[in-house]
Amino acid sequence: MDIVGIYLREAMKEGCPVCRILREYEESEIDIILYEHVNDPAVRAKFKESLGLCTYHAWKTLKKAHSNPLLGPLGVAIIYEHMLSTYIKTLESWEKVKEGECFLCLLVEEKEKDTVEAITEKIEELLPVYESSEAILCKRHHEMIDSILRKKNPQSAERLRKVQLEKLKKLRERMNSFINKFDYKATERPTKEEVLSLPMTIEALKGLENGATLRKKERKKRTKRVLLWR
Repeated sequence: MDIVGIYLREAMKEGCPVCRILREYEESEIDIILYEHVNDPAVRAKFKESLGLCTYHAWKTLKKAHSNPLLGPLGVAIIYEHMLSTYIKTLESWEKVKEGECFLCLLVEEKEKDTVEAITEKIEELLPVYESSEAILCKRHHEMIDSILRKKNPQSAERLRKVQLEKLKKLRERMNSFINKFDYKATERPTKEEVLSLPMTIEALKGLENGATLRKKERKKRTKRVLLWR
């Protein structure tokens, strides 16, 4: 297995491997911005296009800065002082405030596409690893992988579907056991696996929040607005 295959295999420990990869990527990109690109003109221009990051990434960046004593809020303050000045200038000149798409969301969405494609390309190597792991693809990412495999490799798509079903059924069993432990007749406390079944179920159904899923929600909102105006 090559470096990409090893990287994907390492992600298959628990939860949705694609979501976990995106979360790590998102965190690393925020680190790079705060450590290296606060005063980078090219990056600052990208910030200016969207008047800073989206709401989700703006607060995530500030939280990240506060949580790391080596960073602190100064870098974020420098960036958003510039954004605030830009906003003030548009109001003073009676210009319409332009607010484009968050470039970090775009980066995460591109990473998502690349990761899903990499999994489909190495599905024969990864399926046995996935089957024996505690990982469970979220609904969104299973559907993305399945849609590609159905065209290129329908047999692997069917194998993945069966593995996915088995994993979800086992998760449901742990959830039911977790619920039953709250019965007044129960004599045992929930196990660690049973307690984790709740967040794992939410992740399996909804995934982890990131720039890619936020952009999907935003596209749906824009589509609804267009339909309402018609």
